Amino acid sequence: MDRRHFISRSAGMGLVSWLYSQPLWAATDHAAHHSGMETAQGSSGLKTVPAMDLLPESKLASGLPHLALKPLPNASAKTGTFQATLTAAAHEIELVAGIKTTVWLYNGQIPGPLIEAYEGDEVEVRFVNQLAQASTIHWHGLPVPPEQDGNPQDAVPADGERVYRFKLPTDCAGTYWYHPHPHGDTPEQVYRGLAGLFIVRSKSDPLAGFAEQHLVISDLKLDAQGQIPDNTADDWMNGREGQFVLVNGQRNPVVTIAGRQRLRLWNACSARYLRLAIPGQKLTLVGTDGGLLEAPVPLNELLLVPGQRVELLVGDGKTVQTSLKALIYDRQKMGGQNMNDIVAETERTLATLNLIAGPTPAIPTRLRQIADPGKATALKKVEFSEKMSMAGGVHSMNFLVNGKSYDMNRHDLTSRVGEVEIWEVFNNSHMDHPFHLHGTQFVVLDSRLDGKRRNAPFRALHDTINLRPYETVRIKTIQHHKGLRMFHCHILEHEGQGMMAQLLVK
Repeated sequence: MDRRHFISRSAGMGLVSWLYSQPLWAATDHAAHHSGMETAQGSSGLKTVPAMDLLPESKLASGLPHLALKPLPNASAKTGTFQATLTAAAHEIELVAGIKTTVWLYNGQIPGPLIEAYEGDEVEVRFVNQLAQASTIHWHGLPVPPEQDGNPQDAVPADGERVYRFKLPTDCAGTYWYHPHPHGDTPEQVYRGLAGLFIVRSKSDPLAGFAEQHLVISDLKLDAQGQIPDNTADDWMNGREGQFVLVNGQRNPVVTIAGRQRLRLWNACSARYLRLAIPGQKLTLVGTDGGLLEAPVPLNELLLVPGQRVELLVGDGKTVQTSLKALIYDRQKMGGQNMNDIVAETERTLATLNLIAGPTPAIPTRLRQIADPGKATALKKVEFSEKMSMAGGVHSMNFLVNGKSYDMNRHDLTSRVGEVEIWEVFNNSHMDHPFHLHGTQFVVLDSRLDGKRRNAPFRALHDTINLRPYETVRIKTIQHHKGLRMFHCHILEHEGQGMMAQLLVK
């Protein structure tokens, strides 16, 4: 039963008022209230979350100078080799003055360390898991072999460790990240702090002459005691959004941009959509998930969905103060007192931008060539859907791929190495869902919505793309390694409740 039909049939039983009795979090400076029952399917099992107050936004310091990401030092002296250790562990840190908050971090850092390597480098990362749960490291977007990609089947047990080894292929320069991917426990491990960054550089980068800054946008939810609470029913239904939206772990930092600079941005939120704009400034889009575009694209704003990354050129050498804004975007969340009382989205200031005089390198008219993968010889069809149930008198929500909930022992689709494929991905639901495919990049061909077909506005490489309600997006892609690949919704609570499937590459 889908959400619409469930609600219609339930209205006479008084279930609608129960389903919508708890409002979604609202972006206000006073404590909001949540209650509900968790339906996590990981090792932690079912959890019940009582009503709670959230810490007011004003309790977290803001307006401090923007902090650069901390790099992960390379322990290897050998040219073309990157070696390091990443340790996942619980830490107590002071996010709010006078309060110790327990967080889960890589190497004790928020966000996790930045790994920088070059195309062709050999990468060796020793992962030490000091959590009480099994975990993995998924190298989001990187074209690494499946056995090195942190699949749920390859979880590292609590107090265990393993070494990830892979070679970065040529032509993979881009902006990536890493995060856990254990079956069922991914949402919790990410919202408690486990995420880090990965940049693959090219020795022939046409934008190497631009000064560069990095902005990692993430969510943080803190209860009135300054602790990270478990998910509520609203979180599991819509995806978790905290009352704090941070940039490099800071609330509304001040970013100084001298002249024209290159900004790399990550959406590392569990579920928050970011409709980004800088008032009074044009955004020049130069890169997406899989690296540089063929040519720069001027924009007034852009939508960055969970898991996506972009590269922008910002600034014209004039001195002005402005801000990085997250404008209102309606992704059709559920909530409120009834179907017509959904809590409104709120415009946010993510960072204050001080644009000052400085170098303004010319923007190249051509950045790279993105080759067409060739003629497709295989077709895949994927459908995202949602179902509500009152089985056994208990309300639950299932998020499905091709009508099925994730089963780590099942292969849902099969591909062949090197074969060019077209995937038709259909969002048969009432809510936006970001589609993510592991292990490769893809080119978007077109989309269909409300009976209208739209070509992709420009050629770019992606590994994550948004699907609006009832939208079909066609992509072209190739898998280059044999083994098992995941594809799923990158709203982590939806992935954790079944909106994930497996591709066997032969």
